[in-house]
Amino acid sequence: MTENWISSQWDLWELFVGSFVSATLAPGGSEILLAYLLGVSEKSSWKLWLVATGGNTLGGISSFVLGALVSRGYLTPEKILADDNHKVLACLHRWGVSVLLLSWLPVVGDTFCVLAGWLRLPMIASVIAMFVGKGLRYAGIVYLQSFVGF
Repeated sequence: MTENWISSQWDLWELFVGSFVSATLAPGGSEILLAYLLGVSEKSSWKLWLVATGGNTLGGISSFVLGALVSRGYLTPEKILADDNHKVLACLHRWGVSVLLLSWLPVVGDTFCVLAGWLRLPMIASVIAMFVGKGLRYAGIVYLQSFVGF
């Protein structure tokens, strides 16, 4: 009984940290964690969705801020303009903030956030686009888990 209570108290924190980390340049699997918690946790799917989306958005914001710090000379760029990032940079130049709706994508999503900060795109609009894109992705997972039961 005590183990389940302790475990249930940490569900949201585990999901938040997992979602945050997976939105940075570090690898992670927050989708799997969310799907698992939707199946076993007593928390509402709405609460789990909000924690996952919030954590993942904050992780994207941290990448955005790192890019902004590089552009202002506070950090030195190591691979921000590597050859493989030129296509991502071209997308950001062409489509602007709206590209951040895809910030949830593996590999390039993190790069979108860093380069958006480096390009000094408007922060509020960038955060909103990140939240919407990431929220829709997690909503899809909630939907699949709730109705399909994968």
